[in-house]
Amino acid sequence: MQEIEKDEMQIIGLELETKTSNMNSKSGIDISKLWEQFEKDKIYPKIPNKENNDILGVYFNYEGDYTEPFSYMIGCVVMDGTEAPPGMKKITIPKGKYRKFVARGKMPDCVSEVWKLIWGTDLERTYTCDFEVYGEKSQDWEDAEVEVFIGVK
Repeated sequence: MQEIEKDEMQIIGLELETKTSNMNSKSGIDISKLWEQFEKDKIYPKIPNKENNDILGVYFNYEGDYTEPFSYMIGCVVMDGTEAPPGMKKITIPKGKYRKFVARGKMPDCVSEVWKLIWGTDLERTYTCDFEVYGEKSQDWEDAEVEVFIGVK
């Protein structure tokens, strides 16, 4: 776990139509369906002006802490000024301090385990934006590595 200063990033991708929550495993179901749609509709190649090959899962518009509803998007970091294609949304991950966690192991279980660890910490979270980075090391689902960034005060 290390603290990192991140610059503002523009993200274009697919967003859940409504907010989700961690109550009754709703977010896991909703987020899984969005990933299925992202793959089925071949969204990745349709995102213009990508800054790199990473895919991000972004948690934002929190109504409170992690037990309250929030918005979720799957997308990519794009160059400033890039417009979202039809059917996609654009959001901004704000500049700020983030605590970095690394999920390692079998997907998607390793990511779920890191979130449980995060929820059990006493981090002073901002609840403005948190995100997961699915890079090259996340491709092997039996031995994946995913970076998770949590906005902190």
